[in-house]
Parts: sequence; structure tokens; C-alpha cells
Amino acid sequence: MTKAYDQYRESTLGRADVEDTPELLAYYEQLRTLDVGALWTVANKIEPWQPKSESLPVVWRYKELRELVLRSVQLVTPEKAGRRVVYLNNPGRSEVSAAVGWLYSGLQVMHPGELASAHAHSSSALRFIMEGRGAYTIVDGHKMTLGANDFVLTPNGTWHEHGVEADGSPCIWQDGLDIPLVNALEAGFYAVHPDLQQAVGYPVDDSVNIWGAAGLRPHDVRWSKPYSPLFKYQWEPTYEALLKYSASRDDNLFDGALMHYTNPVSGGHVMATMGASMQLLRPGFKGKAHRHTGSFLYHVAKGEGHSIINGQRFDWRERDIFCVPSWAWHEHVNASHSEDACLFCFNDLPVMEKLGLYREEAFADNDGHQPLLAAN
Repeated sequence: MTKAYDQYRESTLGRADVEDTPELLAYYEQLRTLDVGALWTVANKIEPWQPKSESLPVVWRYKELRELVLRSVQLVTPEKAGRRVVYLNNPGRSEVSAAVGWLYSGLQVMHPGELASAHAHSSSALRFIMEGRGAYTIVDGHKMTLGANDFVLTPNGTWHEHGVEADGSPCIWQDGLDIPLVNALEAGFYAVHPDLQQAVGYPVDDSVNIWGAAGLRPHDVRWSKPYSPLFKYQWEPTYEALLKYSASRDDNLFDGALMHYTNPVSGGHVMATMGASMQLLRPGFKGKAHRHTGSFLYHVAKGEGHSIINGQRFDWRERDIFCVPSWAWHEHVNASHSEDACLFCFNDLPVMEKLGLYREEAFADNDGHQPLLAAN
């Protein structure tokens, strides 16, 4: 930005600077009685110079949460609770139960033999498996078996249900939904399946077998829905792809080796309102700082390290979850000299891009790194 621009922004030019007088206050009261108002009284709030998120940077430590999540099994059943979930409550977004921005997240637990009833809703959802054996999801009759670090979609409007096989082990996964966004748009619907459970109408894991071959598209299968037909993205091929990608090119200065989960039909985001990615930070990686619009929720799939968000350091290790609010300066670091780190992330990037609101900026000073203000 130019010096002249900075001086303009620091002045009152272009912004409201009206002093209250008895006459104006009486005028405002007259306007209020007609359910209208004077723009200049709210302009500085509703038209900021740049985004200022109400969300706070937070790290949710799995070591602290795991025992509490498991304890819920003795306290409530899936039938009574609907979904046995401990949700992530950002202190700046508690009024809408959001983890960051307009994104919701929670940790769901199910024991062997448990099954939640089938339901559908306007919100799009995803699951990232954290631990356990025997978990599965059924989406519109397509059943997927799930293992640690697998990523599964339950797009908006689809019938879906979750469970754990009787011979499995207790399973915990992270839920991610756009519930706050859908509610803000006043467009939320919810329905329970008339039979409570849905029939499995396809071979198990058929979506992976049909759509999961890298670089190949089935000849005689049609798909026109606004979300990916590949409902399950497996960890093993994802990690292998990251290793090959990282070995083939220099790191991105900000994100290391970053790859986006995609819709195999369109090549775009997996769902209309939420995107997802996985990135690999090589040993010793120290990313430079940048900021962008959009809300991002990270899940540590592998390794440990730390991130500096708006000058505050947040240490993280495997299974921890942390958020980066919109337009917050952030940089990621893998301090290990021998082990790589992998970060799963889901975000509202599809919304930002479709509405033409995405903007990104690199940190210009201090060789691209933020000054450290405090540790967390």
C-alpha cells in the first residue's frame, strides 16, 4: 500500500465522523420508530477497512479432550442424544456454536455395536477418523468402512448414518459441518429417515472402487450432483501422494506440500460450501507468514510442531485441532529434524471463491515471519 493510502485511511475521510447533537439524537429516535436508521451511525462497524474476525485462535488438545469424550458414553446413548458429540466452542463464536467463523466441529464417539439413526439435513458434513476400528458411514445407500485418518463426506440433503461394527473397538472422529453458515442464511432443514435406518444398496466401498483411481474416470457412470461422488478419501494413498509431491518440487513458502481433496468429476472442491486439504511439512520446515479470507480448521494427522497466529504461538501434536480465523496472520513450523508433520484442514474456501471474496497477502516485514508476542 502507498503512504498516501495509509494517511487517507488513518484520517476520517471516507468514514463517518458525525458528532451527536440533541437534534440528531431526536432524529435517530424518529427513524427507529419506523424501523430504519442512519447509515453513518453504523458504517464504521458494518464496512470495516479490512476483515476483523470475531473468532479467536484456539488449539484444542486431544490429550485433554479424549477422556471427556469417552466419558460421554456412560452418560448418554446415541438414541437419546441424537449424536453423542462434544463440540468445539470458539470463545468468540459461542453464540452460534462455531469452532471458527461459520464452521462447526465436534468429536463424536461410538462404541462397538452402536448405530445412530439415519437422517438428512441442509448442512454439508464431513468426518475425519481419529482412532478406533470398525467404524462405517452409509450415505444414500453407499456404505464406507473407515480407518484412522480417512476422510468421509456426508453432503447436504443425503441420507446418512454412522456406526461401529460389533467386533470393532471404540471409535472417535471429528465432525465438520457448515451449520452456522446454513443457519445464518436461514435455510436449515432436518429430517429423520422414516425407517430410522437405510438399506445398503451397493457393494461396500463402491464409491472408492468406482471413483478412487487416480487419473482415471469411469466410462459409463454419470454424476451430476454438486458434490463429489467419491465419499471416502483414504489416508494411505493421500500420504503417499504427499510424499511424492513433496519429493518432486520445492516447498510452498507458506504451506509446504499442500494438496486439496477434489471432486473427481469436476476437479473442484469436494462440496459446495466446504473444502478440505492435507499438507505435509517436511522436517525443519518453517513457513513464512501470510493471511487470507476464509476460516480454516486444522487437525494434526501426523507429527508435531507449532503455528504462530497473529503473533501468538500455539504448540500442537498428533490429534490436536486448531483454528485460523479469517484474515489472521499465520505460519506453520515443523521443528523435528527427522519426522514429517501432516495437517488435515477443512474450510469455507468454496464459498469465498464463488462469491469472489477470497484475498491473500504475504507478511512483508521481518523476512516474512511474525514477531512472537506470546506463547499458548
